[in-house]
Amino acid sequence: MPTPTPLLDKVSSPADTRDLSIPELKQLAEEVRAETIDAVSVTGGHLGAGLGVVELTVALHHVFETPKDILIWDVGHQAYPHKILTGRRDRMKTLRQGNGLSGFTKRAESEYDPFGAAHAATSISAALGFCAARDAKGENNKVIAVIGDGSMSAGMAYEAMNNAADTTKQLLVILNDNDMSIAPPVGGMSAYLARVVSGGGYQSLRNLGKKVAHALPRPLQEAARKAEEYTRGMVTGGTFFEELGFQYVGPVDGHDLGALVPLLKNAKEIDRPVLLHVVTQKGKGYAPAENAADKYHGVVKFNVVTGEQAKSAGGPPQYTKVFAQQLVKEAEKDDRIVAITAAMPSGTGLDIFEKAFPDRMFDVGIAEQHAVTFAAGLAADGMKPFCTIYSTFLQRGYDQVVHDVAIQRLPVRFPMDRAGLVGADGPTHAGSFDVGFMGALPGMVLMAAADEVELARMVATAAQIDDRPSAFRYPRGEGLGLEFPASIDPLEIGKGRIVREGTSVAILSFGTRLGESLKAADLLAARGFSATVADARFAKPLDVDLILRLAREHEALITVEEGAMGGFGAFVLQELAAHGALDRGLKVRTLVLPDVFQDQDKPDIMYAQAGLDADGIVAGALSALGMDNIGAAGAGRRA
Repeated sequence: MPTPTPLLDKVSSPADTRDLSIPELKQLAEEVRAETIDAVSVTGGHLGAGLGVVELTVALHHVFETPKDILIWDVGHQAYPHKILTGRRDRMKTLRQGNGLSGFTKRAESEYDPFGAAHAATSISAALGFCAARDAKGENNKVIAVIGDGSMSAGMAYEAMNNAADTTKQLLVILNDNDMSIAPPVGGMSAYLARVVSGGGYQSLRNLGKKVAHALPRPLQEAARKAEEYTRGMVTGGTFFEELGFQYVGPVDGHDLGALVPLLKNAKEIDRPVLLHVVTQKGKGYAPAENAADKYHGVVKFNVVTGEQAKSAGGPPQYTKVFAQQLVKEAEKDDRIVAITAAMPSGTGLDIFEKAFPDRMFDVGIAEQHAVTFAAGLAADGMKPFCTIYSTFLQRGYDQVVHDVAIQRLPVRFPMDRAGLVGADGPTHAGSFDVGFMGALPGMVLMAAADEVELARMVATAAQIDDRPSAFRYPRGEGLGLEFPASIDPLEIGKGRIVREGTSVAILSFGTRLGESLKAADLLAARGFSATVADARFAKPLDVDLILRLAREHEALITVEEGAMGGFGAFVLQELAAHGALDRGLKVRTLVLPDVFQDQDKPDIMYAQAGLDADGIVAGALSALGMDNIGAAGAGRRA
C-alpha cells in the first residue's frame, strides 16, 4: 500500500508550504521522502543524495519565495524532492524515461529550475551571475546555491567564492556536508576546512576520543562521530570561509527543521555573502540507503520494502569492467602503470584496479583539470598514467589536455568511458564530442573499440605507446559476449581491418556501431547490394591505405561513428580530398550523431533517432547510391 500523503496532496507549488508550522513541515518532509523512494523504486535514478536533502528542500521552499528567489542545485542528483514540491509530482515516475522528467535540473522543464546542472561545482558561479544580473537591474530577490561537500573538491567552486565578495552583497551558499559524494570525498580540502583539526593539540584530543569511542556501543560511536563533526565545523568554519569574504553560519543539523527554518530566515536578511554549513546524512530515512550510501547513490529499480535492486539477466561483461580487468593485467607486467580517476572509482572500474594496486591508483576528487596535469607530471617523470575520465567530464579538462599533455607530447593515456549515447542520463552525460576534440590534437593516437575484445587490445596498445599521448573510447553498457583469446596482443598503430568483403558499398565503422554496420550489410544484400564492412579502429592516425582502397574499389563509402559532426567522418573526408579520391566520383555519406542534444530515452530508440542503427545505415548507403526508395531512413546528419 502506498504511504498516505495528506499534506503533500495539498501542495501544488512551494507557495502552499509557506503557512505551515514546523510540525507540519516535518510531516511534509516525511511524505516527500516516501514519495521520492516510491518514484525511484519504479524508474531507478539517484536516490541517496535526494533523501539526504528532503528537510533542507522543504525548508528552502518554505522560507524563500521561489521561483522569484533563485534556487540552484549543484549537479542535480539531489533535486528529486525539489521536483516533487514544484509541480512535477504527477510526472515523477517518468524520471529518466523518453519524453519524461530529466534526472537533473533543467531550465526547459520548470520555472523552478533557473539553471540546469548535471556536472559538479557550477552552482556558485551560476548563482553569482544571477546576483550580478539582479543587482544591475535594481531588484531585490534572493539567490541560493546548494553545493555538496564532494563538489567542493572542484576548483571552480573556489574561483566563484573568491569572486563573490567583490561582486554582490547578497548570496547564500549552502554547503551540504554529508561526507559522501559518489565515493567518499578525497584530498586535502576537508583538512584545510579544518586547519585547526590537523594541529597537534586538537588532533591528540581527537585521537583520544576515537580510542574511547571504539569501546562504546555502536549507537554511541555514531553519536561521538557526529559530535566531532560539529566541533570540527565550529572550530574551523570561521577561518577559511571568512577569509573568502563569506559570513560562516553553522554547522547545523540538516534534518532538524526546527533549527533550519529560523537559520534560513536569518541568513536571508544578512547583507553579505553567507556560507551556511548544513550536515546531512545521505540516504536519510531509508535504511538500505543509509547503510550503503555508495550503492544507493544511483540505483536501478528496487523493492521498497527490502531495498533489493533488480538484478541484470547476467549478460556479457560491461565494457567498463573489461577495461579495468585488462588494465590490471597490464599493470601486473609493468610497475610503471598507474591509474587516475576524478572522483569516479566505481564508475570507471578503477575500484577493481585499486584493489589490486592500492598504491598505484589516485582519486583526485572532482577535479578533472588537476587530474590531467597530474597525469602529465607522472608521464614526464617516466610513469605510465591511465587518466580515466568519462568523455563528458574530460571536456572540463580539455585545456590541460592541449597545453600540458599534447604540446609536450607526453604519453598520458586517456581511457574515455561513456563515449557516445548514454540512455537515461541524457545529453549532459553523453560522450558526443571527444572524437573531434581529441582528434584535432597533433600527435594524438585516437582509438575506438568495436567490441570488448578490441577494447582489451586497445588497453594493451596504449600501455605500449611511450612517445606521445593516446586515447581510446568505449561505451556504457555490455559487450557482445565474445570469447577472449588466450593472449591479448597490442594493435598495429594506425591500422584498421576488413571484417566483410563486398563490391558496391563500403561501410567504414569507428567504434561499437560495427555490429549495426554488419546488420546493415545483410539488409543491403537482401536488396541486391554487396557491401564491404571495415573497422577503422583508429581515427588518428587514420589508415589511409585502407580508406583509399575502399574508395577505389566501391561506388559509395559510408562512415559510421557515435559522435558529433567534425569527427571521424570529417577526418576521412580530409584524406579523400587530399588524395583526389573525391574527384573520381566517389559517393560519400558520413553518419554521425544529429546536430541536436538528444534527450534521454532507451538506447535503441536514441540510435534509431540518430540514424545509427542498421536501418539508418542502410538509408545512408541507398541515399549515396541515388536510390529513391531508401526505406527506413534515420534522422542522423549526412554530409
